[in-house]
Amino acid sequence: MFGIYLKRELGRRKKAALVIALGLALGIALVITVNSVSAGMTQAQDKVLQSLYGLGTDMTVTKARTAPTANSSGGPRFEFDASSEDDDAEQSSDRVMTQGGQALKAALVTQVAGQKGVAAAVGALTLNVTKVDGSFTQGKARSSTGTSGGNGGQGGPGGGNGGGSTAAPQVQGGGASFDVNSYSVAGVDVTGQDLGPLATSKITSGVTFTSAQTDAKVAVVSKSYAKEKSYKVGSTLTISGTKYKVIGIATPDSSDSATDVFLPLKQAQTLADAADQVTTIYVKATDSQQIDTVKATIQKNISGTTVTTSADLAETVSGSLSTASNLATSVGKWLSVAVLVAAFLVAALLTSSAVSRRVREFGTLKALGWPSRRVTRQVVGESMVNGLLGGALGIALGLAAAYTVTAVSPKLTAELGSTGGGGGMGGGPGGGGPGQRSAANTMEIALSAPVSVTTIALAVGLAVAGGLIAGAMGGWRASRMRPADALRSVS
Repeated sequence: MFGIYLKRELGRRKKAALVIALGLALGIALVITVNSVSAGMTQAQDKVLQSLYGLGTDMTVTKARTAPTANSSGGPRFEFDASSEDDDAEQSSDRVMTQGGQALKAALVTQVAGQKGVAAAVGALTLNVTKVDGSFTQGKARSSTGTSGGNGGQGGPGGGNGGGSTAAPQVQGGGASFDVNSYSVAGVDVTGQDLGPLATSKITSGVTFTSAQTDAKVAVVSKSYAKEKSYKVGSTLTISGTKYKVIGIATPDSSDSATDVFLPLKQAQTLADAADQVTTIYVKATDSQQIDTVKATIQKNISGTTVTTSADLAETVSGSLSTASNLATSVGKWLSVAVLVAAFLVAALLTSSAVSRRVREFGTLKALGWPSRRVTRQVVGESMVNGLLGGALGIALGLAAAYTVTAVSPKLTAELGSTGGGGGMGGGPGGGGPGQRSAANTMEIALSAPVSVTTIALAVGLAVAGGLIAGAMGGWRASRMRPADALRSVS
């Protein structure tokens, strides 16, 4: 009897049922859209942090570089011997300098790894190589020139580096001309490549380092740098007179690589005359819930260091990604709440109004012996069907909106700012320093809007809640009707 009566009444009031269902559907669709876009924002931010921070890395340990003294030189100096008898004497000089914060003793890596809550820790050395090619057309004297070579202190995990090959305009004067180019180098612990600068890239040509190549003269170069310099697997790369064989080409998981050349850590230390030193310690915690505790422990036991977590870095992400994320989190969610409240209120009022127009019907049913609870159950049943119908429509609309966002894939930019770890410009592994590529700290992310099972379950729950609220209002109104009301309604 309940089902037959329910079907008949819903069929008679299709327009009213459709209006109630559509109201609920719009509110539910908006909730699904906002939740899916927010999830897409979170995924986009994770991509930024993964690329600039380090895959699997929960925190990094660095040390701020000491401020230069008034008498310190502004940058590296390069010397050339212009005593050649040739009219055009071509000479080249490389200047290798550590980038990022102050160098740390390599023994600290073992100390950090021994802290409670630390699953793994590896060290890395970030360098900037400034290459000057000079051409002398006259003169016998010894000539020298200086350049600022990009030794900017660096904040954030991993410190900074040149972030890419940069070329200064050719300078001429005094019978000499020279070109200045800089590029970034990262010394990688080949025994722990799951953490560190190379962890965010995949080897798309050749091979990566083996654990036996701790001091081998081999190199892996980024895809963008290999294209720029026409390197391929088997090519030879020369740094400060040392030749390295290119064994692999690394393609970053997203954006451009902030590091151009990867070397075994010992080789990088040799180039920079920084034996047993690192600039960054990459740390993975045993449990994400212990990150704050591990951070406090490291800072307490190893004085003078700066420990930066992924949460710290997340706060420095700016650009359109940050703006859109804030809008989705604040305005979007509050708008969803407002629309849902309005949809529930409208559904309740429309249901109550519909019950009021059925005075003769419900009064007659009570006169025939229907108890109030049976009448209430009938009204609640009709409202639940309207709510579920609204939920189904809302899920369909929400999925369509999420699919549209994913299909369009609007581009968002993200920039990583300073975390205060070492001064200067901000950056993740390999970010920052004068002469860097702008792409090293700026990423372009395609926004998607994934819909999770939890979001669908939330939508179903809202549909049921909307139906119950509307049914409660209508049922309360119906329960107050008396058989006499039906007689008074007869004209």
